[in-house]
Amino acid sequence: MLVFPTAFPEASRPLFQWCESTSIAEAIRDSTWMFAVIEILHLLGLTVLLGSLVVLDLRLLGLGMRRQPVSRLAGELAPWIRGGLAVMVVTGVPLFLSEAMKCYASPPFAIKMTLLSLAIVSHLLILREALRMDDSARPQWTKPAACISLALWFGVGLAGRAIGFQ
Repeated sequence: MLVFPTAFPEASRPLFQWCESTSIAEAIRDSTWMFAVIEILHLLGLTVLLGSLVVLDLRLLGLGMRRQPVSRLAGELAPWIRGGLAVMVVTGVPLFLSEAMKCYASPPFAIKMTLLSLAIVSHLLILREALRMDDSARPQWTKPAACISLALWFGVGLAGRAIGFQ
């Protein structure tokens, strides 16, 4: 088994220890099925989020749904994107709590949290602009922004998957 150095500063160790000692964390660890159920919901949230984002980003790249105005598509997908993200956050917190010390020492977890932060910020900026976009004059930033969005969100998923191999 590979051993990595801690992914977070030593000063954050007490916070991670506290998270792992919460009653929620203990309940999840003591249950034979709770972690698996929460993980399934987490992955369903990721699937809804990524599916919606891929549709929007492909539209921004000009690779699909060309008859649909970007602003309309972004508006229709926004609730699905927000819902998928909400499910991921709501389920991700208890998953983290149940394995906080594992996450403390996990470079993939640190990478996932960094990419997630960047992905959320970039998405909020892209979605805000996409909702206002006039298809007759598509800005030049749309293709690079869509590529960055896809890379960040798929990076979140891949880094999350890598946590399981720690």
